[in-house]
Amino acid sequence: MLVGILADTHDHLDHMRTAVEVFNQHGCEVVLFAGDFVSTICVPPLRKLNCPVVATYGDNDGNKIGLKSGFTIIGTLEEPPVRYVAEDGTRFVIVHMLRQLRGYTEEFDVAVYGHTHKPRVHQDEQGRLYINPGEAAGWTFRRPTVALFDTQQKVATVIDLAPDAPPH
Repeated sequence: MLVGILADTHDHLDHMRTAVEVFNQHGCEVVLFAGDFVSTICVPPLRKLNCPVVATYGDNDGNKIGLKSGFTIIGTLEEPPVRYVAEDGTRFVIVHMLRQLRGYTEEFDVAVYGHTHKPRVHQDEQGRLYINPGEAAGWTFRRPTVALFDTQQKVATVIDLAPDAPPH
């Protein structure tokens, strides 16, 4: 199963549309979002996805009622931590900030988080995978990214949304 992962879109609609294209081209079966849409203008581009979205709020999401309302036709949006179990049994937990996992007692295979705006994939001593897809917006580090995760091979790949952009 291929899972699309993104975070920190911060109202950058062009990069959101590109992320949707990437996820659709790769045939993702679900997209996990680790917070910080910022406003409701980010919901309409997600309607073009060919799969549902499972999302959590971030620390910059303003109109939570509006965002939640917009999600009624594209997936689910909840306060962190959000649990998601893939069809193949892979157990995900989605938070915006890694510290939101402190005291979390549910078992999981993969933690998805954002907030730092820097892509990072690492394992803990228990073999659980942690995936930060970086910032889809690209506002902070000028490197808009998302991630793909193959649940069978247990491999995460960071995808540049603007690979031809000059470095800053």
